[in-house]
Amino acid sequence: MPHLQFEINRSLKEAEKITIATQARQLFSAVMDTGTDHISISIREFPACNLSIGRAHEPERGIALVNADIRAGRTMEQRRELTLGFMDLLHRTLQIPKEQMYVTLTEHKGEDFHLQERFLASWQEGEDPLVD
Repeated sequence: MPHLQFEINRSLKEAEKITIATQARQLFSAVMDTGTDHISISIREFPACNLSIGRAHEPERGIALVNADIRAGRTMEQRRELTLGFMDLLHRTLQIPKEQMYVTLTEHKGEDFHLQERFLASWQEGEDPLVD
């Protein structure tokens, strides 16, 4: 059950949040070759000076920190495509410069992800973890 966490250093409009959540879920499903019902997303808004990246020369244009807790097993190509896709999405939606973004992927065994009815199995190509 991936948890995609987006931290932004400004207030967002409801439409921007909906766009980010919808498109991030679709992107994750397509790139990581899985379903969508188990994808959780957090969007956190912070005051301008509460997020920092050393290389951000124009923090007033925005800073975005993204952390994705994912199941292990994806290729480096999938992980890189997902990372760049998140950056494209945030740049397109919020006009944050890509060099002012930082994405971290944290991999876990499938059994580390739990829903009410069960835990998830390890990732397998083309799977939907909520379909038996």
